[in-house]
Amino acid sequence: QVQLVESGGGLVQTGGSLRLSCAASGGTFSSYAIGWFRQAPGEEREFVAAISWGGHSTYYADSVQGRFTISRDNANNMAWLQMNNLEPEDTAVYYCAANDLGITTTLSQKYAYWGQGTQVTVSS
Repeated sequence: QVQLVESGGGLVQTGGSLRLSCAASGGTFSSYAIGWFRQAPGEEREFVAAISWGGHSTYYADSVQGRFTISRDNANNMAWLQMNNLEPEDTAVYYCAANDLGITTTLSQKYAYWGQGTQVTVSS
């Protein structure tokens, strides 16, 4: 079973950039689809981006399309979320998640493995 640890969060001004990292250990990383989700205070957890096990397919929420980029390196058991042109509405705890179902999905309930989250705060 895979364990996930996120890093790279922080405080940034509107228009700034951050790169979140997701380090995986245990399991076979290349067999997992990876998703990034976020949860703002008082809000439901929402889908941000997902990438297939081989990195050939990516999916984005409409709210981040064109600003965020998901990527992965199976040789080094790493995934990233590059976030550009950040907005205050992007403020949330960001979670990396993995599923071994063979599907790349936007549905959080399909992801069995989750990291602890990393806080992203965008000031106006």
